[in-house]
Amino acid sequence: MAAEQQRWFLWLPVAFGLGIAVYFQLPGEPPLLACLLPLPAAVLLARFNRRGVLSILITSFLVAAAGGLAAVKLRVEMARAPVLEKQMRGVELRGWVEYVEPRAAGGQRLTIVVASLAALPPARRPIRARVTTRHVDKSLRPGDAITIKATLGPPGIPALPGGYDFARYAWFKQLGAVGYTRAGARRVAAGGAAGVAAGGAVGHDHDAGIGRPPLRLRLSAAIQSFRQRIGRRIDNVLPGQVAAISKALITGERGGISAVTNDAFRASGLVHILSISGLHMAIMAGAIFFLIRLLLAMIPAIALSRPIKKWGAFAAALGALGYLTISGGTFATVRSYVMISIMFFAILLDRPALALRNVALAALVILVLFPESILDVGFQMSFAAVVALVAAYEAIRDRHVSRRIEQQGRWQKTGRLHSAALMLGGIILTTLIASAAVAPFAAYHFHKSQQYAVLANLIAVPICNIVVMPAALATFIAMPFGLEAGPLWVMGKGVEGMMWCARTVAALPGAVGFLPQIPAAALALMIAGGLWLTLWRQRWRLLGLLAILSGLMIAPRLRPPDLLVGGQGRLIAVRTGGRLSALPVRGSRYQLSRWLEADGDSRDARAAMSGAGFICDSIGCTARVKGRLIAIARHPAALRDDCRHADIVVTTLRLPQWCRGQGLRRKILFAAPANGKAAVVQAPAGGRAAASSGGASVPAPAAPALVIDRFALRRNGTFALRINKQATDIDWVAAHRGQRPWSMPRR
Repeated sequence: MAAEQQRWFLWLPVAFGLGIAVYFQLPGEPPLLACLLPLPAAVLLARFNRRGVLSILITSFLVAAAGGLAAVKLRVEMARAPVLEKQMRGVELRGWVEYVEPRAAGGQRLTIVVASLAALPPARRPIRARVTTRHVDKSLRPGDAITIKATLGPPGIPALPGGYDFARYAWFKQLGAVGYTRAGARRVAAGGAAGVAAGGAVGHDHDAGIGRPPLRLRLSAAIQSFRQRIGRRIDNVLPGQVAAISKALITGERGGISAVTNDAFRASGLVHILSISGLHMAIMAGAIFFLIRLLLAMIPAIALSRPIKKWGAFAAALGALGYLTISGGTFATVRSYVMISIMFFAILLDRPALALRNVALAALVILVLFPESILDVGFQMSFAAVVALVAAYEAIRDRHVSRRIEQQGRWQKTGRLHSAALMLGGIILTTLIASAAVAPFAAYHFHKSQQYAVLANLIAVPICNIVVMPAALATFIAMPFGLEAGPLWVMGKGVEGMMWCARTVAALPGAVGFLPQIPAAALALMIAGGLWLTLWRQRWRLLGLLAILSGLMIAPRLRPPDLLVGGQGRLIAVRTGGRLSALPVRGSRYQLSRWLEADGDSRDARAAMSGAGFICDSIGCTARVKGRLIAIARHPAALRDDCRHADIVVTTLRLPQWCRGQGLRRKILFAAPANGKAAVVQAPAGGRAAASSGGASVPAPAAPALVIDRFALRRNGTFALRINKQATDIDWVAAHRGQRPWSMPRR
């Protein structure tokens, strides 16, 4: 441990992040004092308990973890804002436009800072609302005051237990309402007159104005308007999807990229190129750094007397800040900017720029400012890739240096062919290391793997590095003079090459592998093993491989559910023949797609809505799963038989008092039928009953073991059931979310 003293600092953000993770794993919202008091207690413990190296490390780790717990709780309280309690239809929303995002499927998505919402008082009025509209108003600008009639509701809950929680994301964005409108927005002028923005022609009425937007919004609106102007100038030069991808790389606006293009880049393992992240920030800032040094080196009086390397680093840091400003400021871009700024700052201090210490410092800064980012998949994957790459190249560098020392100066310059081979090998090695580092996160969050990512990156990354991003930098330089057409043409050709690569690789047989959901414990083990392997330098770091292998061993052990109930009791899927089969329900494709994705199923929602495994008539459906009868009652006429004979009843109807089941618990025991055979349901008109397992009529239980009604679904979200011979294990969304500010029960 003493030999690893230089690496102790690398564990500081790990401990800080562990404290944040503990907060999010708590079943309920802890009091503020309960999160703040551990920090001074840990500091006192560290101050008075310094008896050895191990003691210092443990107490320092506790201080950092307590700091993470306090930071995330303070962040939650600072972001506290009203959230709609229930859906509101056709309400008038008045406010100022913050973001205007085009949608590839048509229409726009508006983020609005709310000034008034129906008759809600300020204490219950959301700060922000996000509204999707089918109308496209190209004249709408950030900062415009508008009024709009929309259907709004609280942010959505996860589609299945343990799934992505959009409501938690919205909480930290102070986004308290989401919805849609079939009409357009009416622009409210500063003097109080309103213009109709939906139909293109602007009229006037006597609506009262809502005043000027807040200063912060005016500054943000100026930046967003500048981004829009850049986007329009790109559209004037480049066509279709080439323009959409170019805008994504220059301004961070990805709304115009079609689903087909996104799917191709995702299937080929190139989706990271479409979002402004470390790759683009490094190329852009690195190009500025190189150009400034090159220009200054051409002036001997300056080059021989001034620190031109530091001047270049300072200019590159300013360029990175400008790129961040116009890129939309997403988490991935902020992370990249913090990391690149720390590296240039290290150059200013005459320290190594590319080192794990700088990566750790960047992670710590981001976690202090945005503790919730630890749950963001972009944060996890980007830092996993960077840590793995820097650690691997540090090990290679150390071995390379020791080899040069052993050769005692006999090292010779390599030829061009050897240099090209090294560059090619570097791209392959970088892709392999980064792919291995992010694979656990891709499997856990997206349930997919890209089989030909190395091939795609081998072709597309050099195009991006050599053609696309340098042309983007030239576009920035030429745009103030109106000369952007030439650089954009070059950039467009590079984008076309990347699109060809993405489509070609995605079309290869078996390009995408589909993986079922893995346990959180497996991911935690792989993360712990990866950190141990990369952050230490001594040979004991190889113990991290044991943790990684343990995570891989338990990854396939999560049993998929046999029955899924969601959509307020309308969307129901059962497992038949090893795959999910759902009843056809309108408006439920998104939720069913998430179920299939978690199941590792490559089918789309339409193909899964076959109704196989169900027997239906006009009043409901039944299905038999592992010998247990499941009834879906759609009409009061079905309730009596279903409640008497079915093991599990799903309904949106009001239930009789005697048909309540055993109550909601993690495990429900079934009543054992006679002779171990499943109960027979007497078939009403239409033949909805399923056949018994043995064909013989046996007594049925008097009441179902479990009843899932509309009230249970509204309170708890989607249910996932794993049916066993004598019992069923039950999981539901609310059990994973806990009682948190963003997960309060719906009215």
